[in-house]
Amino acid sequence: MDKIAITAGVLYVIVLLRAGGTFAVGWLAGAGARRSRFAGRISSAKFRRAERAIQRWGAPVVAVSFLTVGFQTAANFLAGSMRMPLRRYLPALFAGGAAWALIYATAGLGVLEVLGKLFAERTALGVSAVAALLLAACGVVVYRRRRAAQSSGDAVAEES
Repeated sequence: MDKIAITAGVLYVIVLLRAGGTFAVGWLAGAGARRSRFAGRISSAKFRRAERAIQRWGAPVVAVSFLTVGFQTAANFLAGSMRMPLRRYLPALFAGGAAWALIYATAGLGVLEVLGKLFAERTALGVSAVAALLLAACGVVVYRRRRAAQSSGDAVAEES
């Protein structure tokens, strides 16, 4: 249990720094955009309505984003660039970050423990398991790239 608590604590600090840093970068990027040549485009009534909606209702999205893969950074950056108030952002960050840290600490340590036992007791089976995981990951990447290429190819064909 101590291993899980320490791992979760370390992961929690990491996620707070990473997500909070992404929020800060988004805040700075939004401030820069408001002073740039794009200021006219982002000061429209539609944009201001979207900004107010994110400022008001974006905190649950930020909290839930920690339970997804690949959406966390975008949600935190968007929350920063749309100037979500810290009184709404920080509770979402703390709750979502805690959930993320606990999930990765328990599941991550569990997977590492199983793989460690597998390698210690049945090395060939352990190597096979890791190879299968790597092949599955590569297959997913190839599938997604091909699907994206087909989608962009279809879009180009429709424009012609």
